[in-house]
Amino acid sequence: MIPAKFDYVKPSSVEDAVRALADGGDDAKILAGGQSLLPVLRLRLAAPSVVIDLGGIPELRRIREDGDRIAIGAMAPHHDVLRDELVTQHVELLSKATATVADPQVRHRGTLGGALAHADPAGDLGAVALALDAEFVIAGASGTRTVSAAEFFQDYFTTAIGEGEILTEVRFPKYTGWRTHYEKFNRTAQAWSMVAVAVALKVDGGSIAEARVGLTNMGTTPIRASGVEAALVGQQATADAAQAAAEHATEGTAAPSDADAAADYREHLARVLTGRAVLAAAG
Repeated sequence: MIPAKFDYVKPSSVEDAVRALADGGDDAKILAGGQSLLPVLRLRLAAPSVVIDLGGIPELRRIREDGDRIAIGAMAPHHDVLRDELVTQHVELLSKATATVADPQVRHRGTLGGALAHADPAGDLGAVALALDAEFVIAGASGTRTVSAAEFFQDYFTTAIGEGEILTEVRFPKYTGWRTHYEKFNRTAQAWSMVAVAVALKVDGGSIAEARVGLTNMGTTPIRASGVEAALVGQQATADAAQAAAEHATEGTAAPSDADAAADYREHLARVLTGRAVLAAAG
């Protein structure tokens, strides 16, 4: 199908983008990578009066070191995130999860910020951001504000980004030397996650000193598996410890039932994949 008619704006700064968003009114849409928006436009499930393309703002593509954090511009393509040495060294879990996103074509066009702002519960990067306590920098007419990952994801396809605001940057604490793994189960190759588990472990002398675990597609938002984390800390990095901790994977979840899987099957997957991910991360 052909999209409904709309105006197109490509600002060169964040300030211009915020201004264009205000001028566009309630039905203006932000274009990041376009991997989610363009199909919706073609099906005429959305008919915005104006589309604001953030692709002309160079600062939104930067990946930089900022003290004890790695700051990634919202318009950084998945491909750039995947290949960036700072990300690989300090936020390895993000790199591993990004490698599972869709296919090479999508990873060259899709963006980190676009995926996180879209907030699909089956998206792979939300669980990573939540597990690693990322911060989201949001710009609006009144200036910028920073929101924690725990506050950013609010409901199905809903985030803390307000009317007239734009996500500009995602800031990850450094996890240098941590052991990580992203375990994903999908119905077909390169598809959305049916269930996935993001794990980061700090191992000291064979014992797990700290653990961070996030779940994908086990609720309307990404979920922090705090029960698994608590069960792992202080344990030896063994198969028995991983399997015992994995039994806590469904605590606080609300797994959906849909055409891909029933809720009880997703709960089974969450326990199995958590055990595998912890073992793989621990080595």
